[in-house]
Amino acid sequence: MTTEWLTSMNSLDAEAARAELLTCCTARRWADAVIAGRPYADPAALRAASAAALAAQDWAGIEEALAAHPRIGDRVGGQDREAAWSRAEQSGVDGAADGLRDALAAGNRAYEERFGHVFLICATGLGGEEMLAALRARLRNDPGTERAVVRQELAKIVELRLGRLLDGEGTEGDGRSA
Repeated sequence: MTTEWLTSMNSLDAEAARAELLTCCTARRWADAVIAGRPYADPAALRAASAAALAAQDWAGIEEALAAHPRIGDRVGGQDREAAWSRAEQSGVDGAADGLRDALAAGNRAYEERFGHVFLICATGLGGEEMLAALRARLRNDPGTERAVVRQELAKIVELRLGRLLDGEGTEGDGRSA
């Protein structure tokens, strides 16, 4: 794991640091809390601060983060870092049969009607059928339980994306590099 990005992050002005962090999670209060904790001695300290800041988010902050996530099965456009990461994270749906795509679309609609926000799952490493099964299972959750699951899934995504930054993935040539 490289620490070049962390060294750069520690020295960026707040606006540039926020731009970097918002590619991991678009909750501004999360990003501001992580920025306020700088400098970080090592990746573990950054990860711990990120996890604590995410856990401290009220539901409005979580909804702010959710608003930036595409529906499972939607093809994400764009050339920026976040779009590229979303496409990679949802690659388990690539090449899915129309029936699976239709089932995901119907499930997404039912989920959004029930809970009022996009279905969020850490899709990295999951196939389309696994995502659909999780969506269907989570439709049976009560709202409080589902909010807890959403927080857990968001935390996994943020952790993975921070790891990508720390490893130098997507930090060159995307217009947002440090």
